[in-house]
Amino acid sequence: MKIALAQQNYHIGNFEANTIKIITAIQQAEAQGADLVVFTELSICGYPPRDFLEFADFIKKSQACIQTILPYTKNIGVVLGCPTVNPIADGKDLYNSAYVLHQEKIIGVQHKTLLPTYDVFDEYRYFEPAHEWNCITFKNKKLAITVCEDIWNLGDNPLYKICPMDELVKQSPDVMINISASPFDYTHVEDRKAIIKKNVAKYKLPMVYCNTVGSQTEIVFDGGSIVMDVSQNIVAELNYFQEDLQLVELLDNGNFAQSIITPAVDVPNQELAPTTYEALLHTDKIYNAIVMGIRNYFQKMGFKKAILGSSGGIDSAVTLALACQALGAENVTAVLMPSQFSSDHSVSDAEQLSKNLGNPYHTVAIKPIFDVFMQQLKPIYQDLPFSLAEENIQARSRGNVLMAIANKFNYILLNTSNKSELATGYGTLYGDMAGGIAVLGDTYKMQVYALANYINRNQEIIPNHIIHKAPSAELRPNQKDSDSLPDYSILDQILYQYIERRQGPDEIKAMGFDAALVDRTLKMVNTNEYKRNQFCPIIRVSSKAFGVGRRMPIVGKYLG
Repeated sequence: MKIALAQQNYHIGNFEANTIKIITAIQQAEAQGADLVVFTELSICGYPPRDFLEFADFIKKSQACIQTILPYTKNIGVVLGCPTVNPIADGKDLYNSAYVLHQEKIIGVQHKTLLPTYDVFDEYRYFEPAHEWNCITFKNKKLAITVCEDIWNLGDNPLYKICPMDELVKQSPDVMINISASPFDYTHVEDRKAIIKKNVAKYKLPMVYCNTVGSQTEIVFDGGSIVMDVSQNIVAELNYFQEDLQLVELLDNGNFAQSIITPAVDVPNQELAPTTYEALLHTDKIYNAIVMGIRNYFQKMGFKKAILGSSGGIDSAVTLALACQALGAENVTAVLMPSQFSSDHSVSDAEQLSKNLGNPYHTVAIKPIFDVFMQQLKPIYQDLPFSLAEENIQARSRGNVLMAIANKFNYILLNTSNKSELATGYGTLYGDMAGGIAVLGDTYKMQVYALANYINRNQEIIPNHIIHKAPSAELRPNQKDSDSLPDYSILDQILYQYIERRQGPDEIKAMGFDAALVDRTLKMVNTNEYKRNQFCPIIRVSSKAFGVGRRMPIVGKYLG
């Protein structure tokens, strides 16, 4: 049997475009001689549709797309994902389903069993889990079809009591097919390969695993669909961060006609879960994920041009370089906004960066704006000493300048804050925390430096002076980030343990970190939850990003 994997980038709720894309891939697969073409989880409507699923019209349109696609299945089988109405009054209204179409008919439907409710997932809010499992026969082959999370329980996951493949294997299937929408994080490629390998080893069946690609606001899907033979060798691995369609031929012995590209011995046996912070881990993947995240956000929202503040610092420099790669340098405007505290090199570094990238830039000095604020506030401030209030007026002046230009020319403001700053509250609400989407909000400061070096891997794009100078907000004379924050190389390690690994204060201190520093850091994280609660969407690249996947009470007292 010849099976095509169609790894595609869908637009949530754009039924016409999604359907056209699916039909086009069906025709391409058929032209290549495929017997069956496999799409991804909820491919009809896009994933994750979230509360769109509560609209009856959304479900009606999803089902109508199935009918539109059926005429194209006369000579080829199709596996795709679509929400299904649950006809039973008890339970949730919908199923998350895999459909098998052939000869212009629906020949089988298998509902998703395991509905994740952790991190960015909230599927049990909408879907009823499957209560029965049946292989679907297609051209004398029994297909054991599962949906995404269904393969992540092999009987050892305490979150779930049911193991769908344990039920399906009783019917002697010939191949496992998993349609997935598995989000990217910089350790997840190894995780997926390991779990696919475990399934193949346990059930002694080959697996065709088709994953979606593309960014949906904050969630990035990296593709990387995989075909693994019965001996746990990878015989096909689709491209990462781009659409792809590949054909494999399944043989009767559970192997494939294709050559092995990764032998079983080189496929990970376990998930990658670093116990310590590794700032240089998979920088290339993070780079590609963020570029795709920016590009898809603008494409799917119908935006064309971006704007950001260019300070001559590392965060804005990396953000600018990433945005130029994603959108084209001509579509990204940088605004230099020096104050009386800005160093000469900050301005010259920012100018040189834009010259290297070829993007348009403007200079708007904020001292006159700041002076007007101070003049108007003098009756209230009187002779009180310079403080954080005056620093924040500068940041908010910059935010107002950026938003004024953005509004005038229909630009979208890119936020440049990094995860270390967001974690500790080192940012000004309605100032440098303004933006439509956060580019670096899920990368710690040391990862930002790693990205800068990656951007410069072939030539100097970001001026070396930006990379090597001490970071500073330049909101008061001779200011350095280290005046307010611990050294980033230590801070990032503590934050990683607390945020990604959910280690408490005692556990972190037991690792050898200074007790007072741990207490201070965790207090900063928790007391600044109110700032993050008002922040823009963050492109997710880690296993635990601020945003929809991390829900903390604003007024909580617990520090760990």
